Amino acid sequence: MPDVVAFAGHQVHVCRYREARTLLRWLGDDLRGQTVLDVAGGDGYWAGQARRRGANAVSVDLARHKMVRGARLRHAPALVEGDALRLPVRDASVDKVMSICAIEHFDDGPAALREMSRVLRPGGELVMSADCLSRRTEWPDLFEEHRKRYHVRRTYTHETLAELLSGQGLDVVEHSYQFRGRFAERTYLALSAHGGRAGFNAAAPLIPVVAFGDTRQPNARGSIVLVRARKRFT
Repeated sequence: MPDVVAFAGHQVHVCRYREARTLLRWLGDDLRGQTVLDVAGGDGYWAGQARRRGANAVSVDLARHKMVRGARLRHAPALVEGDALRLPVRDASVDKVMSICAIEHFDDGPAALREMSRVLRPGGELVMSADCLSRRTEWPDLFEEHRKRYHVRRTYTHETLAELLSGQGLDVVEHSYQFRGRFAERTYLALSAHGGRAGFNAAAPLIPVVAFGDTRQPNARGSIVLVRARKRFT
């Protein structure tokens, strides 16, 4: 039953389904022998998907109650209580880092990126997503409701992330936006402002519609930005 509940909560979701699956695709299908760290991974569900691919998967989060729930999952990763701004992980000890729409909630996003870079081995990769909401000024009331409800401190684009990551020794090698069109982005904000989590779950049947719409728009803006970056050898 815990796996059924977790599946419904994480995958029956209009944005998280594609978002997390894209990041997992970037991580790779065969993760045997690799250590994968999910930063602010909540109950560890998505780190558990990396474990299913053979990874030594670790999820770090501050929410102990989520980890208690995640420990019951069939493919539960190692669950560690810790702060993304001070990761309880050794330098250069991780092959890949994943973080799903977490950085926008941190008081100090750049500090979190420094920590993610610190724990990565040279040649290791970071795959992450963040709120972008590129048209937020068109619907300030919706954005303000979204910001307050989800405690959003800052939004990011692939350019701002590339600049921040470059300063930490990582180069962005791939990026993607989701909810790229104006109507799609407004729908995302409206669901967030008025529907919350239940709204995102109820809108799951729109996943193929949104995905198709994204293919018709330039990969330059949208509600969510995803990046894949690689740490330089020094």
